[in-house]
Parts: sequence; C-alpha cells; structure tokens
Amino acid sequence: MRCRSVSTMAFTSVLLFICSIYSCYAQVPLLMWTSGGSNMPHLAQPAAGQTVSGGQLASYLKSALSGAPHNVLLFLQDKLIMEDFTMYGGVFGNKQDSAFLTVESALQASSSPLVLPALDWSASHSILELFQGELGIPAVHINPNTLKEIKLNTSQPSLLAVHLPYSAGVQTKESLLKNDAIIGEVLNVFKSQDVPYTAVYTGLKPSRVIEETPVMAGRSVGRSLLQAPPQSSVKPPLVVNNTAGRPCILLWADTLLASYSGKQDDLAIHIFNGSADTAGSVCNETLSRLVINYQNVLDLRSLRLIFSMRKIFFPVSARNWSVVEQVVLEYDGQRAIFNASGGIYSPAEYSFHCQSVSSIQSPLLVPRSATDNANQWKLSFTDFQIQGFNVTGEDFSYASDCAGFFTPGIWMGLLTSLLMVFILTYGLHMIMQLRTMDRFDDPKGPAISVPQKSGEIISISPLLHSLFD
Repeated sequence: MRCRSVSTMAFTSVLLFICSIYSCYAQVPLLMWTSGGSNMPHLAQPAAGQTVSGGQLASYLKSALSGAPHNVLLFLQDKLIMEDFTMYGGVFGNKQDSAFLTVESALQASSSPLVLPALDWSASHSILELFQGELGIPAVHINPNTLKEIKLNTSQPSLLAVHLPYSAGVQTKESLLKNDAIIGEVLNVFKSQDVPYTAVYTGLKPSRVIEETPVMAGRSVGRSLLQAPPQSSVKPPLVVNNTAGRPCILLWADTLLASYSGKQDDLAIHIFNGSADTAGSVCNETLSRLVINYQNVLDLRSLRLIFSMRKIFFPVSARNWSVVEQVVLEYDGQRAIFNASGGIYSPAEYSFHCQSVSSIQSPLLVPRSATDNANQWKLSFTDFQIQGFNVTGEDFSYASDCAGFFTPGIWMGLLTSLLMVFILTYGLHMIMQLRTMDRFDDPKGPAISVPQKSGEIISISPLLHSLFD
C-alpha cells in the first residue's frame, strides 16, 4: 500500500509539473490504461512542454496496441483541458472530493498507464480513425444505457466509442462527476463479463484556448494591433461542390446539438473530420439544399440533417436575399420539419452567422405544426454560419450577423441617458428663470404714504417701528 501511495503521489507531481510549465489550454490531454491483469508496453512519456502531433499519436497507439487488449473503449468528451484534472481531480485536498475517482482508480490499477498532457487538439478528431485503421474494424457508437444488452466476444477485437458531454462554468464539476460515473458503469460491464480492455479518455477540443505567438528568429518583438490576433489552426468549414466541381455551399458550427427522446449528440463532431457524407445535396442559382447523412447516432439507424435555402428577390430592398426556409430531420422513415420563422436570412452575396440558433429559447427554428414530429426534437446550434449562394471559394463571404445593432442593453442605456439629460435641462432652465427683487423697503426709512380719497395721508411709520424694534 505504501508503494501504491508513493507511485500515486509521484504521478500527480509529474502531472502538476508538466501542467505548470506548459500552457495547458491550447491542447487536450489523453489518458490510456488497461484493465487489471493486462499489460501494455512501457512507452516513453513525452518531454515536458512537448505537444504530441497526429503522427506521434499514431506511433503511440501502434506501440500500445502491440501488447494491450484489442477490446478498445474510447471515451470522447466534447471538451477537456488539463486544468480540469488539477482543479477538480484528486491532486489537491481530499481525494473523496475528486470528480475523477473512477479514472484515477483505473490509472492506479493499470501496470503502465499512458498520460499525454498536451495532445494537439486537431489530432484528437482523428483518434477514432486511427483506432479503426489499427484494429481493422469500424467503430460502434454506444449509449451507456443500452450497454448492458451488448454481449462482448473476447475472441474478436471490438471498438466502442462513448460520447461524453461537457458543461463549462459553475456546472463543470457536476458534468465531470456524471461522466466519471458513466465511465465507471461501462468499465463495470466489462469486468462483469470478464473481458480485458484498453481504455482511452480524451477530449475532442479544449474548452479554452490561449493563443501564443512564437518569437521567430531574427524578428524583433514589438507592439501589434489588438484587431489583428495571430492566426491559429481552425478546422475548415464543410464544403459542398456542385456538378462542375466548384464549391457552392459552406457550413460551419461549433456545435450542432440534437436531442431526441432524452438522448443528445453533437452532430458537428462527425462533420469537420473530413468524413461527412453529403450525398443528396444540390445547389443552383435559386435553390441550395445541404444534406448531411449520419449512421448510428441517437440510437437511430439513419439520420439526415437537411438545410433548405432559397434565393428570393425582395422589391422593397431591390436586392436578392438568401433565406433558410426549413431545417429537416429525416430518420428511420419519419420526418421532423422546423421552419426558420423568417429569422435566418442574409443578402445573397453574404453568409449568415448567428451565435445561437435554437428551437428552445428565443427560437429561430419553430416546428411546422403542433402535431409534427419536430416536437420530439430539440436543436441548438452555436457559432453557426452558412452560405448557399455566391460562393467563390472555400472561405465564407462577409457575414451578416443575426444580432441586432440595438440590443436591449443599448436601449436601456440610451433611455437612461435621455432621462438624465431631460432632468439636467429642466433644472438649468429653472435656475435661469430665478430673478432677484429690484427694491427693498427700509423699515426705519421714510414713511410710506398712502393717498386717500379725501387727500389725507396716513402714516404707517410708527407701526413699522413697533414691529421691528
């Protein structure tokens, strides 16, 4: 037990040291371990501060699978950074408060776990393809709720992928706790069936990215404009070509969350890794129809996500506009149709961009009818951008954003400022209207004479003297 605790402390110390000298936010970590009783070749850990590229990752996986079990479990979390382990893991304080109890226990039980603190997050998108190439079998996306129904065969390799969500902010620890519980349930199923396994836990992208501009040799360090940040490697948009082989439709989204019957999946994960199936897409001068085909997602045999766009001329503005008329989901012989409610449009020469396109809150997507199958679905797109006309290359044209210029905050500020100006103007006007008396009576001066009809003069000086003396 003392050796186990010492090894754990050494492992966490190395983890902290690597994280402290390296920018943990620009990459994603990768953890790999085997079940108890199984061995994995001892692999050299990368040097502190080294970023593992896609080619190096393929070399690591090939060496690991040479002796590790070929029943592979891939736990793919939407977002993951090394700080999640240092903030919510059992590195500081009591291990009972750790959000990674299952993962930490599995790493301790493994004879030779592999920890890559800094994996190039663009390479994490291809990890599924790397395992499929090494094992020679397709991946099966599973739901933890239906995992108990799967009967595993130890004589044949298997590749099971489990998708894990991620919530940023105050819900991060709660989200990690739920994911750790899911990992524990999956591992318990393998233990109950006495199947040796190799598990991999990583993120598809980091939750935070800090840009770092390297200092080039012979280049002086000076000030730069804030409006011109350094270029970073960003996944390219989905490009659909026409019959002539030229791009005609572009699509980009940070997430394309779809929920159906209590299950949720990010459809964007399967789009930007170069394996998107866009069979059935069409585009011409007046109509563009983007079709994205999926297999075995949300426990559905097949799913088609369709964006229908049309170019319409509006006489009021005297120009053509690109309008997204409908978003259609075709699944297992059924259809769910969302109307865009007139909110997803842009000039035909531009692309459309919106930070949030949702069917839940402030919906831009509305079910076509109250009894339509769309009521069983919930769609939420973030950082969504699409262009269906006047595409000149593989880059978007100028984006027409859905956010209005006068937001509620701006309106509140304007009205408050106008009210304050009105009060100030009224106060200045009242001050300028003040007038002082041009004559004052001296009570001890000459008496005031009041002429009477009879010509008599009444003197009131004694009365005034009695009042003021």
